[in-house]
Amino acid sequence: MPSSTTRFFAALFVGLLSSSLTTAQSYDTAHNATSLLGTWSSGSGSVLTGPGFANPVNFTFNYPPTTGISYSFTTETLSDGSDGYFEEAQYRFQGNGSRPTCIIGIVQWQHGTYTLNTDGSITLNPFAADGRQQVQDMCAAKSNVIQQFNQTTLFANWNIYQDTTKGYKLQLYRFDGAPLSPMYQVSTTPNMLPTELLTNTTVNTVIITNASSRRDTSILPMLGVAGTAMLMGLVAVL
Repeated sequence: MPSSTTRFFAALFVGLLSSSLTTAQSYDTAHNATSLLGTWSSGSGSVLTGPGFANPVNFTFNYPPTTGISYSFTTETLSDGSDGYFEEAQYRFQGNGSRPTCIIGIVQWQHGTYTLNTDGSITLNPFAADGRQQVQDMCAAKSNVIQQFNQTTLFANWNIYQDTTKGYKLQLYRFDGAPLSPMYQVSTTPNMLPTELLTNTTVNTVIITNASSRRDTSILPMLGVAGTAMLMGLVAVL
């Protein structure tokens, strides 16, 4: 028969495990001051979901003046058990430590359904055929690539706080717990393309433009005047 000490620590372990499972996500005014419903954007708010960012039908993007991320969510129970639809828009630069002039510009867009899991995480399940990603690499042999993009995403946790200056703030955490840039609610109405499959694109479709140039200058307008001048100066030095 287990000793009283053994039974004590066993009970303590079960209690701690139960507590950790039930408090993985707090649904209260301190941690989730409002629902996910609406459109959220980081930084200056120039990156927004909706028709102004991407056109998946003709594989095109409209570049915002600054980088950032944006998500939109509906809140409705769908026939497959999902908790609603989502749309994602991202615009970012990726540096190269060994070759500072080889900056990579990336824009990506996808939409689909999402599920609020019982452990407090969120799973995004995109419509595989519709996702789009454009990568412009000034130093690559194929410098401007637009392709079908499909990435199921797990957010380990999320919180919505009330910011006294900017209003509601959404904080999403990657699968490994790393936080994304905080986003602020820009609209309580989701700004989204139609929440249905929009194309019949074959998965892994790739379109290459300006492939003959190793240093495609089409990325330069994304950097602005100051960024372009800096890059051209560095290229001249090299």
